[in-house]
Amino acid sequence: MNDIELAAGRGTSSDQAALWARIRSEALEISAREVGLRGFLETSVFQNEGFAEALVKLLARKLGDVFMSADRLGALARGAFADDPAILDAAAADLAAITTRDPAAQNISTPFLYYKGFHALEWHRVGNFLWRQGRREIAHFLQSRVSEVFAVDIHPAVPIGRGVFIDHGTGVVVGETSVIGNDVSILQEVTLGGTGKERGDRHPKVRDGVLLSAGAKVLGNIEIGRNAKVGAGSVVLTDVPPCATVAGVPARIVGWCRETTPAHAMDQSLPERDG
Repeated sequence: MNDIELAAGRGTSSDQAALWARIRSEALEISAREVGLRGFLETSVFQNEGFAEALVKLLARKLGDVFMSADRLGALARGAFADDPAILDAAAADLAAITTRDPAAQNISTPFLYYKGFHALEWHRVGNFLWRQGRREIAHFLQSRVSEVFAVDIHPAVPIGRGVFIDHGTGVVVGETSVIGNDVSILQEVTLGGTGKERGDRHPKVRDGVLLSAGAKVLGNIEIGRNAKVGAGSVVLTDVPPCATVAGVPARIVGWCRETTPAHAMDQSLPERDG
């Protein structure tokens, strides 16, 4: 098992060092090939001492505006990382997960520098930390800016596990009382929403290893069981058992696990039906 695979499973400080070494090495190669990117890579990679500081500065530049400067945003993220090191460990696991699940990710520097699903998720982790600290106004501000910049709208109250991959990111919406477990993969235009105007616990609970395919709508206080798969464009209104594959409008069970962890396999195809 290589360093990147280890980081996907654990996300320790040694894994962060391995990730950072890979990012720097790849950035050097890119800089030699693409002269026009040297200034960007200097700021984004070479001027930073490690993964944590580079991530702070990258996220802050992406989200900064006239009302909240990159410096102030960087201080928020830096403080969250310092007070809760698990956030940074989860970020390393998220990044490593991309390299093992996305065939378009030919290296690790590309998702680190450019993937807005990754950037949105790490800002959510900062916002969730602030929410848990009672700083709800600033958490909502971050949610709004992330939605504006990355087109990913996740309520800051939502707990999200490690090794999560938000592919593309555009149109992803996650409601306030949702829960997302470890090693989950979420594609574009997925909604974890409510069914109406009810209050209280009203959003889906997505367990470990689940694959939510493109355009899936999962609605209500329901559970998507461990290692389940939701087909593209499906509307899920009832609980999904562990290891089940569901598809359709409304979604029905159409099969069972063909792979150990659907979120890792990233196979959006459905079982062939007789007739």
